[in-house]
Amino acid sequence: MTRDAAISHVTDYFEAGTFQSDLAKLVSYRSESQNPADEARAESLSYLQEAMLPRLQALGFTCEIINNPDPKGGPLLLGERVEGEDLPTILTYGHGDTVRGQEGMWREGLEPWEIVEEGDRLYGRGTADNKGQHLINIAALEAVIATRGSLGFNTRIVLEMSEEVGSVGLPEVFHSYKDRLTADVLIASDGPRLQPEVPTMFMGSRGGTTFDLLVETHEGAHHSGNWGGLLADPAMILSHALACITDVRGQIKVPEWRPDSLTDSVRAALRDLPVAGGDGPQVDPNWGEQDLTPAERVFGWNSFTVLAMVSGVPEAPVNAISGWARATCQLRFVVGTDPEEVIPALRRHLDANGFERVQICAHDRGFFSATRLDPAHPWAQFVGDSIRETAGALHVLPNLAGSLPNDSFTDILELPTIWVPHSYRGCSQHAPNEHVLKPLCRDALKVMAGVFWDVGAKPVPARTR
Repeated sequence: MTRDAAISHVTDYFEAGTFQSDLAKLVSYRSESQNPADEARAESLSYLQEAMLPRLQALGFTCEIINNPDPKGGPLLLGERVEGEDLPTILTYGHGDTVRGQEGMWREGLEPWEIVEEGDRLYGRGTADNKGQHLINIAALEAVIATRGSLGFNTRIVLEMSEEVGSVGLPEVFHSYKDRLTADVLIASDGPRLQPEVPTMFMGSRGGTTFDLLVETHEGAHHSGNWGGLLADPAMILSHALACITDVRGQIKVPEWRPDSLTDSVRAALRDLPVAGGDGPQVDPNWGEQDLTPAERVFGWNSFTVLAMVSGVPEAPVNAISGWARATCQLRFVVGTDPEEVIPALRRHLDANGFERVQICAHDRGFFSATRLDPAHPWAQFVGDSIRETAGALHVLPNLAGSLPNDSFTDILELPTIWVPHSYRGCSQHAPNEHVLKPLCRDALKVMAGVFWDVGAKPVPARTR
């Protein structure tokens, strides 16, 4: 009944191949929340009913699967395991939904809904985002119970099936079930490590909002010889409008989009953190805010991105001036940026630069708000010390560069939030060939078994709001 024994137990779970076979079962569910088909919605419910519910019940959880109050969202599972009213309570979270499988776009020999092992990689949709990550945490809880006979703390869990469509319905559920979701802290997993061989811990996330910029100048497409010089070109107008949002190196020019929350303490936390190296594209040192370090640009500042652009028919162009042009854009923003003001600020900026005819069409999925917890928070210190005891090194971020529904935990449930990601930046999440690294998963299982062991064995921080 020791910490090392729990870590050894979860290591054996991995070495026996059980983790891989369990992950393969989870990946086989085609739980695409971005797919509106009835079959996809049925798969999301089956994931909770068949894959999650029996396992959690065997672990001593009392569970309930509830309908999403938003018709665009999938079901949710709420569960709890209570060991004593005087014990601390940990809330954990995961999402079983995925982006679209993108069948036919994966490399030869790979399929989205089947695990394929190649060397240290396990390929399949959801391996990294997020089925593999909450499987690791559940297996770590199982290892602690198998070793000690109990956790030594109370546990609550939320599993949702709508994260990839903006976690629709999650805030409403948290408001309705707030009394059943009280806890001392959220400890969950999503996102990537900074480097695959070193654990990462972050305590918040950048917010994100997506919208289209649309220019419509005339009806239909018209011959470029007969009408060139007479009809406005919507693609040119749109290109100039985009160019007024940032400069040539991507520095944001919309005044309200430039945050003031990159404080000295945040800079200190980000100092010397690696953002280059490992798998993935090479970092461009000449892109982004000129006076910031690469870590400050991605974790401490806002970034504007054009996700897609189209005018006419690119795959079959003709000699005609299109009547429209559209760009799908995204702003990732840190604490200090008012999400409700993102679109109005852009409207004012475009109008001031002469682009009144550019329409802004916000996406239905809305946005995640930005959140951040001080790295000196007692729970961040507690979990960080535990991870270092198991793994040695640790990268600590005030917030993730990506976006999560973390604001629902901080603003509605009023919890400090600790995220320990079990993927890495080269995992191809949201793209063909998504995968996890086997050594990273093995390491993550050990890290989380150590964290959960320590929560039940050591004095934990007092509950705060």
